[in-house]
Amino acid sequence: MNSNLPVQATVVTICPMTPDTSMVTLRTEVSHPVAASFLPGQFLELSIPGVGEIPISYCGLPSSDGSIELCIRHVGHVTTALKSVVTGAAVAVRGPFGRGFPLSRYAGQDLLLIAGGLGMAPLRSLLLALLKQRKAWGRLLVLYGAREIRALLFANELMELQSCGEIELQLTVDHREKCLDGPPGCRVALLPALLEHLVVDPERTCAAICGPPVVYPYLLTGLRQLGLSDKRIYLSLERRMKCGIGRCGHCAVGTLLCCVDGPVFSGAELAGVEGALV
Repeated sequence: MNSNLPVQATVVTICPMTPDTSMVTLRTEVSHPVAASFLPGQFLELSIPGVGEIPISYCGLPSSDGSIELCIRHVGHVTTALKSVVTGAAVAVRGPFGRGFPLSRYAGQDLLLIAGGLGMAPLRSLLLALLKQRKAWGRLLVLYGAREIRALLFANELMELQSCGEIELQLTVDHREKCLDGPPGCRVALLPALLEHLVVDPERTCAAICGPPVVYPYLLTGLRQLGLSDKRIYLSLERRMKCGIGRCGHCAVGTLLCCVDGPVFSGAELAGVEGALV
């Protein structure tokens, strides 16, 4: 099947997660690669008839029944319009697109997942894939930061995985609301601060990062101070993408196109690429 061509999907559920973010479940009518054959870190193009099309990273695992999980922040005209879409409505999807996280390179390694804000959505897809083959990896460490407690995504799910011993988890928020209690152990600090006292084996640890680009240079500095080489650090540059197939040039960073060459790159690939980490 041609992944460039849209296929119809039905809205199964739209569940609010935070004041501006929803978990959306779609289902395609037929078995299609857009639902069944993607890697964590890849994305699809979602279109609402008469409104427009946007790239969205996968949030769940591939499925054989055509279901697709997406975590969507309602900020643009397409994602805002999605809030008004009713269950059972028809939308269109095409994909999967881009280059995801290289699971084969992680075999036998400790994995450090670092998410900021909405970046937890694509890293959830990676985490679920890692948990599906839990014995293939070493330690699974998750560092997750958001601007405030109510902006933390999947916090209960992450804490349950921690309590079961599946992952090691650290949470932080930029500031704590006076009327809200955060998850146990949640710190008030910027995300890079979680690296300051972390103990890892740099020779057997790979890091995966997804979050606001402004924090990437600080995370890279922190990881390098822990002894990780740039080839062991993978970052998702899922910003500015539009067409998904490298035609519009909207997502160009230096000579790279995020939608085709990425959105996942190693730190070594981005070294010296002007504008990649700002």
